[in-house]
Amino acid sequence: MTARFTGKVALVTGGGSGIGQATALAFAREGAAVVVSGRGAEPLARTVKLIEEEGGTASAVTADVSRSEDVARLVATTVERHGGLHIAFNNAAVLHGGPVTGIDEASWDAMVGTNLTGVWLSLRHELAHMRANGGGVIVNTASIGVTAVPGIGAYGATKAGVVALSKAAAREAIAEGVRINVVSPGPIATAMSMRPGESEADVAARVGERIPAGRIGATEEVAAAVLWLASPESAFVVGHELTVDGGATA
Repeated sequence: MTARFTGKVALVTGGGSGIGQATALAFAREGAAVVVSGRGAEPLARTVKLIEEEGGTASAVTADVSRSEDVARLVATTVERHGGLHIAFNNAAVLHGGPVTGIDEASWDAMVGTNLTGVWLSLRHELAHMRANGGGVIVNTASIGVTAVPGIGAYGATKAGVVALSKAAAREAIAEGVRINVVSPGPIATAMSMRPGESEADVAARVGERIPAGRIGATEEVAAAVLWLASPESAFVVGHELTVDGGATA
């Protein structure tokens, strides 16, 4: 096993399940001290336990990324506990499906608040620390949903905003030693991809046949892409959107 992130501190928002949990575990396996964040304490505690059972270092901070004071506290606590912040994976998101004009205002506000404003606030506070402390790497989660998928158009709009925000921020921050990129997953075996009552097998049967690769993706496959974007191996990759979708948008 390599240890690309030994001595690094990685922050993962939305780290209590799915892609966030898989990525937190992957960072820890490669030597990073990991801080996982989200709004629920119990899912975060499970992620921390999984990491510690494998001999890794992790801690949890409950925070709502749509609130500036929460994000400021999250970054400050990460630095206080672990001595720095070198990598941030801004992954927290919510999805409310339905026609663009059919979702209610509360659902719209929740998606914009977490998916877009949450990334903007995270960038603000993470960049402030990284600029003052020798640089760092940030990866933001978008989605292939930006390609105008019916039924998740409002969600896709927030993720399109993440791509635009990230690309602009990447060009602004690279001269100061902070490298920013985006990962855009396609259908992945997570709760977010499932309809009520569905299993992973149900999702695979419903969606997999429409993907050139013939299946939905695993959370570990997205995590591998995030770790590459966060690693020295991608040092010349700036402002890039890396899709992990089995060819769905090829």
